[in-house]
Amino acid sequence: VQLQASGGGLVQAGGSLRLSCAASGSSFRSVAMGWYRQAPGKQRELVASITAISGSPNYADSVKGRFTISRDNAKNTVYLQMNSLKPEDTAVYYCNYRILVPSGAFDYWGQGTQVTVSS
Repeated sequence: VQLQASGGGLVQAGGSLRLSCAASGSSFRSVAMGWYRQAPGKQRELVASITAISGSPNYADSVKGRFTISRDNAKNTVYLQMNSLKPEDTAVYYCNYRILVPSGAFDYWGQGTQVTVSS
C-alpha cells in the first residue's frame, strides 16, 4: 500500500489547513483510515480516525470541535480539515491505513507531512 499525503504547511494560530491522503496499490480493503501526529520529543498519538463501512469518526479530545475527518471510499482517500489551529497542533502528521489480517490489525503509514502553527 502506498499512502500519499499532502496539505501540510505553515499557518498562523486560528487558521485552517486541510490534509489529504490517497491510498493506492492495496488488494486489501481498509477497515479504517486516520491521522496520527508526532511532535518533537513526544510519542505518536491518534488525531482522528474513521471506519470504512459506517464512516464513524473518532477524535482525540484535544481536537474535538476543531478537526473533521472524512473519507471518499471511491477514491480511497481520507481528509482532515483542521480549523482553529493552535501552536500545540504543530507536529508531523502521518496518514494511517489499517487492514485486518488473520493475526489481527496491520497498519500502513504514510511518509508524514509537517504542520506548523505559529503563535
